[in-house]
Amino acid sequence: MRKYQILTLNQISAQGLHRFPTERYTVGKAVDHPDAILVRSHNMLEMAIPASVKAIGRAGAGTNNIPVAQMSRLGVPVFNAPGANANAVKELVLAALLLAARNVLPALGYVSGLKSEGADLERRVEDGKKQFAGVELPGRTLGIVGLGAVGGLVADTAIKLGMKVTGFDPEITVEGAWRLPSSVRKANTVEELLKHADFVTLHVPLVPATRHLIDHKRLSAMKHGAVLLNFARDAIVDEDAIIAALRTHRLKYYLCDFPSAKLIAEAGVAALPHLGASTEEAEQNCAIMVVDQVREFLEHGTIVNAVNFPDVEMPRESPYRVAIANANVPNMLGQISTTMARAALNIHNMVNKSRGEVAYTLVDVDSPVDAAVIRSIGAIEGVLSVRPIPAER
Repeated sequence: MRKYQILTLNQISAQGLHRFPTERYTVGKAVDHPDAILVRSHNMLEMAIPASVKAIGRAGAGTNNIPVAQMSRLGVPVFNAPGANANAVKELVLAALLLAARNVLPALGYVSGLKSEGADLERRVEDGKKQFAGVELPGRTLGIVGLGAVGGLVADTAIKLGMKVTGFDPEITVEGAWRLPSSVRKANTVEELLKHADFVTLHVPLVPATRHLIDHKRLSAMKHGAVLLNFARDAIVDEDAIIAALRTHRLKYYLCDFPSAKLIAEAGVAALPHLGASTEEAEQNCAIMVVDQVREFLEHGTIVNAVNFPDVEMPRESPYRVAIANANVPNMLGQISTTMARAALNIHNMVNKSRGEVAYTLVDVDSPVDAAVIRSIGAIEGVLSVRPIPAER
């Protein structure tokens, strides 16, 4: 039986790749007809994606480098690893928070510029330190925009440090709400959060609604001398507005993970080189999570943590299974069932779920499904992809 072919576009942690059994999978950067692609930061937006691809796995959370809408039209799920790097990002946010509170970066810059020696050096250190006096975190207010996996961990840590925490997230899930400490105060708008926070940290995905979420108008609502942290996505803020706010001292610091030509030379900016998920543990966690999801999809048709498909799981009760992705329109199940009935196939079990414009169906039948039936199902208007799932080996 043919091995599954997995194309890797970036260096993926070996801890994850080892979860592909070598007797059933070929994994590498030179795979000709991949069944799935694993990616981290590689830009796939202009890439010619092979027609053989059935799934894409992003070893991380964001999928802005993947043509998700195109994959949805082709019936290809795009998996990610939500929460797998959350602790790594949380720790970096905490480091940035402390750097800002104690003015560590300008203080380091001051000391590195000293050329004196002996007593003169000691005098200049003592004289200079006054300008870098900072604040302590207990009692200060941290505003968190986005209370998902990372935002929730940041909230919990900040409270343990004695901070007051205000959060804003109109899309918060029930699970996310349960994870939050009870002392997190809810803000009804971004403006309300910005108005009262000494520090603001952003933890939302980049979607049309969040592009330039922080702009001139919202920055003008912030407390004078507040600090803004962005370890989510660069375009969530308007860089021109950030620069203007820094120059008028509306903002004291902007700390982020996204260097740009505009920002790197600007006073008050501390831009790190995309370090958010750059820990050994995070890379391993992301790889393990996404490899397991891709395997489950290829071997059983199961979908968990796809950004463009519903979660669909069904215990296997038959060795013969068909997976179908289709447009979320009426009478699809009827047409699929009728096609199978005409081929004398008895449906043993079936599950169908939808998400937006896409629906996904798993069907277990009591006898083998030949290629002609697969072609007939694929010919139904609105079917995006269809494949038989091989029996468990």
